[in-house]
Amino acid sequence: MKFLHEPESDDPILSVVNLIDIFLVIIAALLITVAQNPLLSPFARQDVTVITDPGKPSMEMIIKKGERIEKYKSSGQIGQGEGERAGIAYRMKDGSMIYVPE
Repeated sequence: MKFLHEPESDDPILSVVNLIDIFLVIIAALLITVAQNPLLSPFARQDVTVITDPGKPSMEMIIKKGERIEKYKSSGQIGQGEGERAGIAYRMKDGSMIYVPE
């Protein structure tokens, strides 16, 4: 019967619950800060381009210009058209690209 009359302040699980509550408040404050800061939020920018599954037949492009949003879906076919060679691109050992116009 001694266990029934112990005070709750001696329970170690209560301190863990309090720490979890503190972390939830901190996470909520950080999320609100990111949502309100236009430099950190990708949706606050005027022009945004998002490419999903690049190089695959299921590739999609979402382009936001101001308030207008356009969505393009790949048909999986290779495109063709008229044009001329504009230069040569080289991939360096460090992964960077260099374009040399002709």
